[in-house]
Amino acid sequence: MAGNATTRFDNVSLLSVASTLPSRVTTSDEIEDRLATALSRLRLPGGLLQRVAGVLERRNWATGESSDEATVEAGRQALAEAAVDPGDVGLLINTSVTRKHLEPSVAVRLHHGLGLPSSAINFDVANACLGFVSGMSLAANMIEAGQIRYAMVVNGEDADEIQDNTIRRLLRADVGRDGFMSEFASLTLGSGSAAAVLGRADEHPAGHRILGGVTRAATQFHELCVGSVDGMFTDAKALLKGGLDLVVSAWKEASSEWDWSAMDHYITHQVSSVHTGAIVKAARLDRARVPVTFPKYGNVGPASIPITLVEQGPSLEKGHRVLLMGVGSGLNTAMMELAW
Repeated sequence: MAGNATTRFDNVSLLSVASTLPSRVTTSDEIEDRLATALSRLRLPGGLLQRVAGVLERRNWATGESSDEATVEAGRQALAEAAVDPGDVGLLINTSVTRKHLEPSVAVRLHHGLGLPSSAINFDVANACLGFVSGMSLAANMIEAGQIRYAMVVNGEDADEIQDNTIRRLLRADVGRDGFMSEFASLTLGSGSAAAVLGRADEHPAGHRILGGVTRAATQFHELCVGSVDGMFTDAKALLKGGLDLVVSAWKEASSEWDWSAMDHYITHQVSSVHTGAIVKAARLDRARVPVTFPKYGNVGPASIPITLVEQGPSLEKGHRVLLMGVGSGLNTAMMELAW
């Protein structure tokens, strides 16, 4: 079945967005040093992570740091920047892929850490790397409906365990080239946290309007990228093709209602140089308007879009048109326009 789901918002603004990054930097050279025996045995050249993915380094939580605590800190920063009292927040949506346990939700720990009121609805949303944008859309709908005044969307990712498990497995003698490359994407992951505060546009005229956007599903590809704390297994070639076809289909259909051909900034989900280049080419984007953070942060999952938005903050000016866009495992794609 073909078609986009389209949403428009009349009175919702992004009031702030903040990020908290780990202090420990892990270079791609360090990861490949740990994999040296496997690379030698499989006769794979060094520098794969830099040459193929364009990832030079990523962040990992140092001793005494955690994704939950960092997410709470990002949330506090976002509330302070938006000048919103925690007691006025009516909704908290956590969008993290990372979770320490299945139950309770990650959101309850963050709700407590942020000191939100008992009236604040809180829950997790899982939609792979599109989780943050999905959370923003849900929050915007509840604000538009008058159910709440303020919402927080948060995310915290911890790539340490999955990378350690992956490296340990790739060093086994029974892993061949195909097996190695199916787990290559796990080595590009990074850690980080982000938070955003949303509110009513009429109460915050200086906010950044959330105009709406589209989503589209291609769930026939649900087995192309499957991950857990044990590892992430990907059919990279098929995933790239399926993702590009999905983005192009959504983009073409959206063009009858949205003019996204000349945005000031395209904030894309950060995966790799190959992925970014393919999206730019397929959608015919101006490469100069597509900032990248994957070289220094890697793929930080759902947090990558807000982290990149924070990084671009100094270059964003009032009146700029900003498009958030990405593809998540499953496959799903989402595009959301902001009027800065």
